[in-house]
Amino acid sequence: MKLNRLLSSSEPTLSFEVFPPKTSDTYASVADAALRVADLRPHFMSVTCGAGGTTDRFTNDIASHIIRDKGVTAIEHITCVSARRESLQAHLDAVQEAGVENVLALRGDLPEGYDPDAHHDFRHASELITYIRANSELCIGGACYPEGHPESPDVKTDIDYIYEKQQAGCEFVTTQMFFDNNILYKYLYKLRSRGVTIPVVAGIMPVTNAAQLKRIRKLSGSHLPMKFLSMVDRFGNDPAAMRQAGVIYATEQIVDLLANGVTHIHVYSMNKPDVARQIRDSLNVILPTEAAAL
Repeated sequence: MKLNRLLSSSEPTLSFEVFPPKTSDTYASVADAALRVADLRPHFMSVTCGAGGTTDRFTNDIASHIIRDKGVTAIEHITCVSARRESLQAHLDAVQEAGVENVLALRGDLPEGYDPDAHHDFRHASELITYIRANSELCIGGACYPEGHPESPDVKTDIDYIYEKQQAGCEFVTTQMFFDNNILYKYLYKLRSRGVTIPVVAGIMPVTNAAQLKRIRKLSGSHLPMKFLSMVDRFGNDPAAMRQAGVIYATEQIVDLLANGVTHIHVYSMNKPDVARQIRDSLNVILPTEAAAL
């Protein structure tokens, strides 16, 4: 299924994200975790790729398994960092041959040793989107940043970039993680005021161990409200309690989003089937999964 059809509906959706293995040695265990998430029957699943597209083949294989073995719609991440037109076209062909109909077009994390001044066919996600739109039948999604991309001068400029993505052919966007829903509500108002009309999927990260905070701050610079910090301070040294508290915090965020009209929820479950299941089970009436709706 192409996600533009699913996300254009007012019916709520719940989706999960997984990542591929870095090497073939761990492929079996990672694929098993992804398929266990797929067993929860989300509306779709997103499969990431490594910096500079280093795990493209594994990304395609995992996405193909999700579709073929579990009948769940999948979306593959594709990055423009270090991409060349010839190799990208071959990859797009492989994606479609695998039965994948959706991609998330991203600038991507910069790999170690990356030279931003060197020649690259695609510098920005909007350029990648333009190419994919012209050279495939894929449904194209993109990323957006409620608190602004770390490299953007301000949120207004960042929203202009989202508008450019829309004009290039982007059909929906998924947000970076956020921990204060009020930030998203204000951002959505600004997006719509700018003329961004495509669906926005809210990205939620269940923080289940205190060590995740360091990486979150490094990657996103997300604002961490006092309620969240108090939770980590109180339960961070107790792994079981922190895990439960993190799932509850994420679930409460989702309930508040749904109550305020944000209908599409994407959980950065990151190969943790038990976390995905706890969230799914907590929302089984409020936000039925695909299987429950059949």
